[in-house]
Amino acid sequence: MVKDNLLYTETHEWIEVLGDEAVIGITDYAQHELGDIVYVELPEIEDEISKGEGFGSIEAVKAVEDIIAPLSGEVIAINEDLEDAPETINNDAFGDGWIMKIRISDKDELEDLLTAEQYSQLIKG
Repeated sequence: MVKDNLLYTETHEWIEVLGDEAVIGITDYAQHELGDIVYVELPEIEDEISKGEGFGSIEAVKAVEDIIAPLSGEVIAINEDLEDAPETINNDAFGDGWIMKIRISDKDELEDLLTAEQYSQLIKG
């Protein structure tokens, strides 16, 4: 499943832009490929993240994967529910399974993200 109102990365993160802020998570495709998620390492609030760099990780039964920042910015919220219930990402990757919210520091970086159609082609390819 790919949601039309979101932007995506080639590393399978989704981004919902809300003005100067963005909500970030991993895609339904990514959680499906990982399998049962057992642990999520989250950044700290006020951390500065840089586009293209890892800011946390997801541990699943099959693998451990870095979560790559799709945009640069300051972390303004994290989904603390994932600490006790990381499987929420498996159950609702685009909803309750969100990972963090950031204040975007460079809106020009949005131009590098994939549309839903481009991401759909990527995962089909």
